[in-house]
Amino acid sequence: MTAISIETAGVVQRLREGMASGVLSFPLTSFRDDGRLDLDAYRAYLADRLDSAPGAVFPACGTGEFFSLDEDEYRAVVRTTVEIADGRLPVVAGIGYGWAQALRFARIAEEAGADAALVLPHYLVGAPQDGLVEQLRHIADGTRLPLIAYQRGQVAFTADSLRRIAHIPTVIGLKDGHCDLDRLQRLTLAAPDGFLFFNGASTAEIQARAYATVGVPAYSSAVHAFAPEIANAFFAALREGDDAGVTKLLREFYVPLVELRDRVPGYAVSLVKAAARLRGLPVGPVRAPLTDPGPVDLADLEKVLDHGLSLVGAVRRTA
Repeated sequence: MTAISIETAGVVQRLREGMASGVLSFPLTSFRDDGRLDLDAYRAYLADRLDSAPGAVFPACGTGEFFSLDEDEYRAVVRTTVEIADGRLPVVAGIGYGWAQALRFARIAEEAGADAALVLPHYLVGAPQDGLVEQLRHIADGTRLPLIAYQRGQVAFTADSLRRIAHIPTVIGLKDGHCDLDRLQRLTLAAPDGFLFFNGASTAEIQARAYATVGVPAYSSAVHAFAPEIANAFFAALREGDDAGVTKLLREFYVPLVELRDRVPGYAVSLVKAAARLRGLPVGPVRAPLTDPGPVDLADLEKVLDHGLSLVGAVRRTA
């Protein structure tokens, strides 16, 4: 990376330490049955998540239904997250759509006290590499927040573009959701020292061992949103080289969860929220265009979740 400010360097260091110490938490956003934001419920839910020692917290991102929040709701969610985190771990808020709207959200997140922003893939259109780079440059020019680019869907950087965005002083990292290890290895080799990478695949634990082989051991965890016991047991097994424990959790919990997730579009969020409700967590329903699972899928989810929780003690004993 090019020369960065002391403030940005501090955020990079805190994120690097957090990424090494725990999963990256992407909390759900709590809604009432009528669809309104339930900030009191979110506050209680988030406090419980942060007690489970994640490495960093990413409010109002994909799992948090950023795409369904208005600006006032977004402000309230980010501000509440900053208050609950209370400096214990970095807060990285989601921003997105086109660069002009992303900047509006970035400025709100900055005012709310976020440490950095995750730039979600832009809306609708495909774009050439020059446009992807210029979009990040526009956002960086309008906010002091350090930025993490998220490549997924129509956003995929080449090695040359990665070098270019890494020279933007406040662009500090990349979240990858493509699961293309050949491309990702090229990006990590093109990146300057200190540039951050993490695995942002859906149900990232499935890909965690593969990502680690190309130098990207850190990952986001949607499972942490509803079962931090399972997420932390997997993280510990992976970090400690407990291949048997990792395989057991993958085979008996994560793969069945992914097979269930793949039944319906949008279940990557809807199932996570349903699992949280099964555990009595105050998160409420999803907002349209997502839909909550029906009775059959909900019953199957409960079985997968119960079995996953039953594995935690056994995996810890093998470590």
